[in-house]
Amino acid sequence: QVQLVESGGGLVQPGGSLRLSCSASGSTFSTTAMGWYRQAPGKQRELVGGITIGGRANYVDSVKGRFTISRDNAKNTVYLQMNSLKPEDTAVYYCNSWSARFPWGQGTQVTVSS
Repeated sequence: QVQLVESGGGLVQPGGSLRLSCSASGSTFSTTAMGWYRQAPGKQRELVGGITIGGRANYVDSVKGRFTISRDNAKNTVYLQMNSLKPEDTAVYYCNSWSARFPWGQGTQVTVSS
């Protein structure tokens, strides 16, 4: 069973940057399209963007141009580079498959505040 471990969150000022990592156990990572999700307080979890097996990424409009998803199949890791962060990006960030079929990890908290 795949296990997902997110890391790299923290407190950052508006306009700052963070790079999140998600490590996946198991042998299916390299054949799985992956996604990054987030859940803000009092809101439902939402998709931020995803990346195909071949490395093609797409994003929701609210983060387009600011966030970049990449993956390293040799390391079973997917990354989320977040630039020009805004207070509304504050949330717990998770990774999962594009269809969210794996058990959710614990997520990593991102707080954007001055």
